[in-house]
Amino acid sequence: MSNKSKVEEMEDEPKKGQTEESTELNDKNIETETTEEIEEDEVSEEEKLREDLAKEKEKFLRLFAEFENYKRRTSKERMDLFKTAGQEVMVALLPILDDFERALKELSKSEDREMFKGVELISNKFKETLKNKGLEQVEVKAGDTFDAEVHDAITQIPAPDKKMKGKIIDVVEKGFKLGDRIIRHPKVVVGN
Repeated sequence: MSNKSKVEEMEDEPKKGQTEESTELNDKNIETETTEEIEEDEVSEEEKLREDLAKEKEKFLRLFAEFENYKRRTSKERMDLFKTAGQEVMVALLPILDDFERALKELSKSEDREMFKGVELISNKFKETLKNKGLEQVEVKAGDTFDAEVHDAITQIPAPDKKMKGKIIDVVEKGFKLGDRIIRHPKVVVGN
């Protein structure tokens, strides 16, 4: 018996009623089907890679957006930290500014003009330095309308006339703001 089995011989021999051409066609059909399966596998693999790429792009964009938000938030927090650190120092310096004003008032009564000028120069330099750091005085004068958001009423007195009812009679302590934020409300006397 030869090395080929009977099954292999049968496959090699054309079946009854088949010609060599039909056998070749069958072989081509098998090759075509195999090629189509390979192409389908390649297409599905390509689609899978494209989907994976789209997912990775989306992850990257989200991560990038989160990072940008983080940078903005930390930058804002840092700026706020600098402002509040400056605010604490400014609030601590305000009583010194008040003391300078009281000292200038008393020195203006004395006859020593040189001492008055010296203290006035120091006071002006101090005020200018604070102003350069962002400190501004809240402008309040007698006759202004009382605003609870801005002013701090320490007492109410009977109004000298009807026009002064609900208005500021006297400013006891000046108010200051740092940037847009009021760090010390002006203390006022209100007419009732």
